[in-house]
Amino acid sequence: QVQLVESGGGLVQSGGSLRLSCAASGFIFSINDMGWYRQAPGKQRELVAGITRRGGTIYADSVKGRFTTSRDNAKNTVTLQMNSLKPEDTAVYYCNTLSAPRPWGQGTQVTVSS
Repeated sequence: QVQLVESGGGLVQSGGSLRLSCAASGFIFSINDMGWYRQAPGKQRELVAGITRRGGTIYADSVKGRFTTSRDNAKNTVTLQMNSLKPEDTAVYYCNTLSAPRPWGQGTQVTVSS
């Protein structure tokens, strides 16, 4: 049974930092490229960061230079370090594979106050 469990969200002031974690199970994590997605109220879910199975990374222009993703294949986890947060980063954040997404987890809420 596939499970994706995100954690680490919260309320932070503009300019602050948060570190999100995602624990994956039920599939072969190490051979999958993983991504961090977010969905703000009234908007579509968007990809903000991705990391290949070998550690290569991609970022949306809106977060480039502020967010960093990493993974630990031994622990089946992927993290998202978010610095210099802005109010427009407020959203529910999810992790999932980059292709053929698995069932979505509950996500973790990130709220950035101005």
